[in-house]
Amino acid sequence: MTATQSSPASTQTGPVLILLFSATLWGLSWWPVKQLVAIGVTGALLPMLAYGIIGISTSWMLWQERHQWRRQTALLLALALVGGWANTAFVSALMVGDVVRVMFLFYLSPVWSVLGGRIFLGERIPAARAVAVAVAVVGLWLVITGGGAPQDISLTLADALALSAGLGFAGNNIIARAAQDIPLRSKTVSVFLGCGLLSGLVFLWQGEPVPDLPTFAWLGVVLYGFNWLLVATATWQYGVTHIESGRAGVILLAELLVAVVSASWWGGEQLSAIEWIGGALIASAALIEALDIGHKTAPYPLNKESA
Repeated sequence: MTATQSSPASTQTGPVLILLFSATLWGLSWWPVKQLVAIGVTGALLPMLAYGIIGISTSWMLWQERHQWRRQTALLLALALVGGWANTAFVSALMVGDVVRVMFLFYLSPVWSVLGGRIFLGERIPAARAVAVAVAVVGLWLVITGGGAPQDISLTLADALALSAGLGFAGNNIIARAAQDIPLRSKTVSVFLGCGLLSGLVFLWQGEPVPDLPTFAWLGVVLYGFNWLLVATATWQYGVTHIESGRAGVILLAELLVAVVSASWWGGEQLSAIEWIGGALIASAALIEALDIGHKTAPYPLNKESA
């Protein structure tokens, strides 16, 4: 989990395959979520347990690296809160919303990263990134209005959660770029803990009783956390620390492709032609941003959980 120098292209076959595997896991993550919802695991209980258990069981890493992140404790806490909310909102959106629509709206996160980097870090916005922002905004308008007038905007709870998850992920990217002294493992663990904590607070606020679920349901939540989320996170980290960021950004768009195709095929989800066009524009904007990053800079390696 330690960042390393990028390998020559000829030696990157392994990391590329591992990163594709990770992107596939993330793209298919909607399926176990929907299965768990179907057997009664609803509300904030799923992210609270799936992320919280992993966070608690790996918290020793955070303590082990305390001397390295102590000077940036405030940023570590910010990562836990912002990243925790990003994951809480993302899983919750998948639980209650249409997977394809949720993924398209979540993938506006590169746009928020560009704007946030400009506002909070003073980063320059090259022409290609400005184009990506404009394309994504048009795509967003088509998805949420169906091509209608601004007064036709109608956001569902899942839409709001997906958008806020993308904003949280983008915020985490910005914080991580400023938190260079914090080891990658500590970032990851803090986000798992933050997600468990915030989900727990939401669960208490909702005031819902703990459901009376069969043993296999509880086991399913634990397996989802350790056999899906943890594996996806570890392989994601390995990939992004061994591949230049621009190439990794393009490869990781496979997550969106896998999610859209699988949800349309297995889940039978359908969008209107206008919504598909909007989603394609959002995906194109993410691709433009990934390619532009690869030509301009090589930022601190990030992953979905540590961001």
